[in-house]
Amino acid sequence: MIRFIIVIALFFSVLALSPLLIDEKGYILIAMGETIIELTVLSAIIILTLFCIGAFILVKLLRGGFKVWINVTFTRRRHGIANFNRGLASYILEDYQAAEQLFAKSAEPAKRQQSAYLLAAASSAKQALNTHTNHYLDLLAQETAKFKQSDLTSLVVRVKLLMNQASDDAYAKARVLIDKNHKQIGHDSRLLALEIDLCLIEKRFQTVINYLPAARKDKNITEVVIQAWEASAFYGAFTNIICQQDQTHLHEYWKSVPRKIKQRETVLFAYCHTLAENNITEPLTKLITPLLKKQPNANFFKQLRTLPIKQSEPLIALVQKHLHNNNSQSQNAQWFSCLGHLAVMSEQWTMAEKAFRSLINLEGKQYDKQDLCALATALTKDGQHKEANEVWLKLSAL
Repeated sequence: MIRFIIVIALFFSVLALSPLLIDEKGYILIAMGETIIELTVLSAIIILTLFCIGAFILVKLLRGGFKVWINVTFTRRRHGIANFNRGLASYILEDYQAAEQLFAKSAEPAKRQQSAYLLAAASSAKQALNTHTNHYLDLLAQETAKFKQSDLTSLVVRVKLLMNQASDDAYAKARVLIDKNHKQIGHDSRLLALEIDLCLIEKRFQTVINYLPAARKDKNITEVVIQAWEASAFYGAFTNIICQQDQTHLHEYWKSVPRKIKQRETVLFAYCHTLAENNITEPLTKLITPLLKKQPNANFFKQLRTLPIKQSEPLIALVQKHLHNNNSQSQNAQWFSCLGHLAVMSEQWTMAEKAFRSLINLEGKQYDKQDLCALATALTKDGQHKEANEVWLKLSAL
């Protein structure tokens, strides 16, 4: 302000001295090529003074406008960051509707587009708003496309959100995303897991089987998860062969499976389930008999009782032989349970009832809900409805 007053004072001083220069005008000549501009000293001083005043006013206006622009910009960003933080709080408090709105609102002002759109998509997914989720994922894809290398974590979340929608269209979009980043599968356990899950959904069972060795080498994937994949993949592969081809091709495929893999219970029982469901009894009995002759573990018995074996007489005879030669109550409990379930599968209701009654009468509670359920089924099929109701009541009390 002081400088402005000084400039104005100089301007009026020049105007006051100008009469002194009227008598002694003096001239200034400015030549530019063939053009010559002629000014008096007074005119030049006035023009220069006016130029300085104009320049000064312009600088002031520009500086003021720049400050206003900075203030507006930073205020907008501060509000955006505040909304983003409030969105995080709402997400943690499971107020997903408010979280979605706050994340969407803060994306541009806070300059956190990828994080905000990702969290907005997650919030809408929690509300089962698939249209909103897809909208935010599209916005996220536009932001990701601006960078040469995509964020792997962001990719994993996008694929997971699409797969959670459980629709063919979402699965197709997830497949496109994974295929575009296929080289990353071997470097990230999360992406590998999603690829395997998606292949199971798409019924690409052989592809899953091919992925299993890499999954076993990854320390971030537990053995329980791998066994679940293995059981689903081999069961799906065996079922596809028997449905699309025949028993001979299934047998040939089983022979081609490496011996080490055949010895895994998940793979063995996946094959046994396929055989049992299709009433292929003889190969099934040949597979299980040598294993029963050894000392099977508890998990083997649990798996065996789930097999729908309709013609199980050779196996029943083998189990009865074990019971006759064995005096250990803990081991007898497993054999009684096995006998009861085999008898139920082959519709021998009286034998099943006797086996389960013997199991229940052992010291301690060595039976489980599945045993009681099978006993109740046998009693019902045998027409003993009162006794069956008592077992169902006992089962509901557990």
